[in-house]
Amino acid sequence: MAPDRRTLLADAALDVLADEGIRGLTHRAVDRKATMPLGTTSAYFRTRAALLTGLVTRLVQLDQTELQSMAEELPPLRTVEELVNAMALLTRKRLIGEGRRRSLARYACAVESVRDPELREILVPRENAGREAVRLFLTAHGGTDVENRTHILLTCIDGLVFDRLVSGGDVPREALEGLVAAALRQGPGVAGRARTGVESHLSPPPTPPF
Repeated sequence: MAPDRRTLLADAALDVLADEGIRGLTHRAVDRKATMPLGTTSAYFRTRAALLTGLVTRLVQLDQTELQSMAEELPPLRTVEELVNAMALLTRKRLIGEGRRRSLARYACAVESVRDPELREILVPRENAGREAVRLFLTAHGGTDVENRTHILLTCIDGLVFDRLVSGGDVPREALEGLVAAALRQGPGVAGRARTGVESHLSPPPTPPF
């Protein structure tokens, strides 16, 4: 089934945001990107706030679909190596091609959401098969405070993606291994230890999309 016009415009808005940044996101720019008559975008998204909301809703939908597909394609995560491999695959997807463009748009929207509660609510991490796979892995390996550790692990991965998006290159595998080791470590203070040893790779992460 072909996407409806609102979806096509939201996809075009994502492209504009990735190519031109938040200042370049205008109704006219989206019309041009979507190759539609001037005024089409404003007919579907009356204000810039409505356009951002539509864009972010579409972005989250695409991210959730990607995570669901990955969870279905990968075998159950039983070993540390399998979990690290899955995280490495996700970070690569987020740094090349369409995944990179979505990452650029995502972080721009995360900054905007600081001043926009509606955007912030849409970007709140939500349940998906990928998050559940990490939660099940930590539980199977005797992890405590699994919900908090899952959140910390995924937030740190998001921070690594942000850093590589800005600085270039791939996310170092040793950084991912360090995050998993910290998440599995027993005892109090896991939140602090999850950041120790990878600080040189991390920038402050926006709201995680996982």
